[in-house]
Amino acid sequence: MSAAPEAPVTYVEAQLRRRRRLLLPLLILLVLLLAVGLIAVGFALAAAERLTRNRTEAFPDIVAHFEHGSIGADQSSGIPFWVWKALPRLFPAEFDGHLDYRAFGFLYRTDNHGRQEDLPIGISKRDFHGVDLVWFNCAICHTGTFRTSEGAGRVIVRGMPSNNLNLYGFIRFILDAGVDERLKPDKLIPAVQAAGANLGLIEQQVWRHVVIPTMREGFIERRSRLGTFLAEQAPWGLGRVDTFNPYKLVQMEMLLDAISPDERHAASDFPSIFNQRPREGMHLHWDGNNSSLAERNLSAALGAGVTPETVDHAAIERVAAWLGDLQPPRSPHRVDAAAVERGRALYMNACAACHGYQGPDRYVFEGAKLGTVEPNSTLGTDSGRLDSYTEAFRQRQLAELFAGTPFQFKHFVKTNGYANMPLDALWLRGPYLHNGSVPTLRDLLAPLAERPTAFVRGIDIIDGKNGGFVSPSCTPGSRPAQGFCYDTRLPGNGNGGHTFGTTLPDNEKNDLIAYLLTF
Repeated sequence: MSAAPEAPVTYVEAQLRRRRRLLLPLLILLVLLLAVGLIAVGFALAAAERLTRNRTEAFPDIVAHFEHGSIGADQSSGIPFWVWKALPRLFPAEFDGHLDYRAFGFLYRTDNHGRQEDLPIGISKRDFHGVDLVWFNCAICHTGTFRTSEGAGRVIVRGMPSNNLNLYGFIRFILDAGVDERLKPDKLIPAVQAAGANLGLIEQQVWRHVVIPTMREGFIERRSRLGTFLAEQAPWGLGRVDTFNPYKLVQMEMLLDAISPDERHAASDFPSIFNQRPREGMHLHWDGNNSSLAERNLSAALGAGVTPETVDHAAIERVAAWLGDLQPPRSPHRVDAAAVERGRALYMNACAACHGYQGPDRYVFEGAKLGTVEPNSTLGTDSGRLDSYTEAFRQRQLAELFAGTPFQFKHFVKTNGYANMPLDALWLRGPYLHNGSVPTLRDLLAPLAERPTAFVRGIDIIDGKNGGFVSPSCTPGSRPAQGFCYDTRLPGNGNGGHTFGTTLPDNEKNDLIAYLLTF
């Protein structure tokens, strides 16, 4: 049979077929446009989320929080993490050839496999606007080390003064790096990549045109405020900081000419921060200028780089609560028990009223003058730190810092001397006096003429005979094999004053030192 003839295509059917042929590409095009639009929106949302990001790791463990938790300084003062990693590659001489920050006395922990942690103790990290920033927290100034002998292992102690840290050298390096050719994008970006950043093409352009210029501008601005001042000061040495003068120049934006010559030489030792709860209400700081632990903590946080806008109050309060009852490690010194008892009697008669005393199990915070300010007319110690805190500066602190908030400062005072400090963890707190100008307890009991005029700071071997740390003599201006040569003849470094006990006979000095070695 022959096939039936096809029905003729009507005009309407022809038009429908034609429209279907045209509609399919249009539908495909619309789907593609929609997909591209969704991808673009996704990229835009991701970019917006990244550019508004402000987050940092929360450490459940309080020790990890103390060592690496952010207090807000990374947001306001931090440098990009990958720049932090690249700097040792760009400046090998300044880092003694290491790819970490040990050359400046930063301390690192190792994991269970012996691998060094990425960041040193006292450095936090924050993802801010899509860039990881790193900077200081409380542990940078309050974690140190000791060894019992030359060949013994190094013990890291949280809460003791940072006796290894060369903060002056690190700050000078950072300020000078800001104007160095090696921090220009063409050299810095390859170093960042070599350090492991793995920046994509778009990220490299962001770093070239935004991240690096912003960072360098910050360095240069800080250098304009601090550079001349630091160049005029003698290097602080290891374990020391000028507390309030950088504060005036950076936070207060004071001009250097507004700081009198008497104020400019105030480098002092980092303090220990054990047993903070019993100190509430005492005159705190070396010169006793505040009796509030909370205000003292906020003031210290400002010194570490926070601003009133970026400070993380909860993070600081968490550390403060932990420090309230943090006990120092027991003194490892082995001393004659009979000598200790004789020394205790001497101490209780002549020293305990001002400083409290060491009990069998822990320190006893009792004494009629404990935590009060002793006039420097009586003490006679170097006045540099005392003179650096002025009434004019105090007025600005009270009026400007945290103004209009519950955290506004109210307790700062101008004093006429130095505070009678508790002596808990005395074995970890050498050198002695507020500026660390007397290397050992035995030297502190010596007449002024017999105190060392130049000695090495920064050797972390404890001195079981004299108290403090091993501190050999040195030639000012030299660079010892270990540590830093401290010259007591420089402004702010004087080793005079606190002559109590200097006239005791040698046998009584030996007994007193035996008791002090148990603190």
